[in-house]
Amino acid sequence: MDGLTDEDYVPAPIKYEYLDHTADVQIHAWGETMQEAFEQSGVAMFDYMTELDSVEILTTHDIEAEGDDIQGLLYHFLDELLFMFCAEPFLVAKKIKIIEFDLENFKLKATAYGEEFMLGKHPQGAEIKAITYSAMQVLDRPEVPRPEIFVIVDI
Repeated sequence: MDGLTDEDYVPAPIKYEYLDHTADVQIHAWGETMQEAFEQSGVAMFDYMTELDSVEILTTHDIEAEGDDIQGLLYHFLDELLFMFCAEPFLVAKKIKIIEFDLENFKLKATAYGEEFMLGKHPQGAEIKAITYSAMQVLDRPEVPRPEIFVIVDI
């Protein structure tokens, strides 16, 4: 399981928030690097669906994503994580670590750390039905103080 256990887990500072949006929710995530901003957007998605304090790190799941541009990469990354939650292994991740992050070819490989979602153990938050491109922004320019992501998810 890649060596990380729940006892070893030290929560990273939260670098995301939820913004009001008509009938949906907008995730705003940031980080010191674009890689960290991507990781935070994935954790934010899981945190919206359940309370991550109730999740233990008992297993891992590897994912890969690619896109035609950085927005496509973000879309497919979050979509792969959502699929992982909605189908076998029904994994809810409290930590996501991107292992390979290729912004020239818009590909990534990541490991999600968590456990199978179980009603009764994990409080059920809002169901995220899909990732959208609507108003998606991936900001990493000199005039922006830190890499930031804005993505609307369909609830």
